[in-house]
Amino acid sequence: MPVIQVANLNKTFRSKQKTAGLRGSLRALVRPRYNTIGAVRDLSFEMDAGELLGFIGPNGAGKSTTIKILTGILYPTSGEANVLGFVPWKQRRQLAYRIGTVFGQRPQLWYHLPAMDTFTLFGKIYELDDGEVKRRIGLLAEAFEIQDLLETPVRKLSLGQRMRCEVAASLIHKPKLLLLDEPSIGLDVVGKQLLRDTIRNMSQAEGVGVLLTSHDAGDLEALCSRVIIINHGQVVYQDKVSNLKRNYLTRKEVGVRYAAQVPPGFCVDGAEVVKAGQYGVKLHFDTRRTPVDAIMSRIAEQGSVVDITISDPSLEEVISRIYARVEAGSSHDAADKSSRRGR
Repeated sequence: MPVIQVANLNKTFRSKQKTAGLRGSLRALVRPRYNTIGAVRDLSFEMDAGELLGFIGPNGAGKSTTIKILTGILYPTSGEANVLGFVPWKQRRQLAYRIGTVFGQRPQLWYHLPAMDTFTLFGKIYELDDGEVKRRIGLLAEAFEIQDLLETPVRKLSLGQRMRCEVAASLIHKPKLLLLDEPSIGLDVVGKQLLRDTIRNMSQAEGVGVLLTSHDAGDLEALCSRVIIINHGQVVYQDKVSNLKRNYLTRKEVGVRYAAQVPPGFCVDGAEVVKAGQYGVKLHFDTRRTPVDAIMSRIAEQGSVVDITISDPSLEEVISRIYARVEAGSSHDAADKSSRRGR
């Protein structure tokens, strides 16, 4: 049975229309008008037990709203959701004992107290034995490398240290599902890598499923086996991360260094010369149009090759292209509907 099942989920928000002038303000008091904003629209997906799932999209796509519905913080306007056998907004208390949550921009640790105090308090909240809490804190402290930080007031911790403590706190009660909303935001490269490694290791060791939202493609590559991309509250793409790379990483970048100087007007049929130096060139080509072996042969024909590298664009660039394609499609659909109305 999947740990998360979402079917035709919708969430709309209403906001009052602003009016100008005294007359407009008086009218708004008597007959207020509202704008309706669809944050989540007919959303459906599933997540298996123990899965590491990326849930991504541009700002305002509906990611955080969806997570708040799945944790029971928000009620949906319509649709169904089931998390670990519970309806989140109806059985929030029971669900809270089985999930852990981390919102990157909303800390759960007490700011002026040491992290140890929050960990101990969480043990009481989740009705754990004192001995069990002590053992659990020791295990998490070692896994997240926070042994020397437990007695330091949270306000004195760096952002990376605090985030490791935040994730550790969410695992005190051995949840079966961890919902992470931008856990690596603001962290440096070392902090991100340490957090990713620890989350992955804890997931494998304890079978914890992880639903992750992040704008950092490195988080997806390091942690997730599958990715769901949403935009305007709707799923626009879902597949394995490996398939995402295979289907969208068709543009290759080639760096070549020759033994002799590169002649003026250097070109390779089927590739675009992006940069040319005295001895080296950088090219782009599309594997759907020109096979790799053909490009390699043509490069070798140009002279004696000293060194060559072939690389893919970053996953971040690929995801940006998917967003752009979706936005272009949305704009086209809107223009098409507008033109039909004009007729």
